[in-house]
Amino acid sequence: MTAKTATASKRFPRTIAGAVSPADDPARAHVLASYEAAIRLMQEGKFDKARTAFEKLLTSGAGELSDRIRMYINACTAQLSRTKASFADAEEHYDYAVSLLNDGHYEDAREQFQIILKQNENADYAFYGLAVLSSMTGDSHTCLEHLTEAIRRNPRNRIQARSDSDFQDMADDPRFTELLYPEV
Repeated sequence: MTAKTATASKRFPRTIAGAVSPADDPARAHVLASYEAAIRLMQEGKFDKARTAFEKLLTSGAGELSDRIRMYINACTAQLSRTKASFADAEEHYDYAVSLLNDGHYEDAREQFQIILKQNENADYAFYGLAVLSSMTGDSHTCLEHLTEAIRRNPRNRIQARSDSDFQDMADDPRFTELLYPEV
């Protein structure tokens, strides 16, 4: 047997009629079914179970899916570490929420700002962050509500908002101008 036929026989089992197609290989069908089940777990947010399923697939010999499986294991690990984030103080938590916002992870940022507010309902900076988020996502009404609350809790937020480029989409809204430049 030559080296070329030896590698060919490792890829697909041979039958009397010739090679078994990958679709008819029961071992491959089992691997694909397990792979799809692990992806479903991941989509459902069950990252710990998904990671375990992917690791089991990797050790059982996933063949050409190995690279993808490693990528999914890394994604599951990242999701698990993200949900278990701990912060030294409120400022560090706020910085994390702002970094999510700046990276375009709007729903994750919203969730973090809301967690900050649950921990401290007087956190004007969290209301300010939610106002910026609403401005960036085009929700002017919610932006004004959150900015009004941020200014009510800390009047310095009015001065900050006047020069904050994140509110550029709100600049033409007369309600925004009225909020930032009230008549005395």
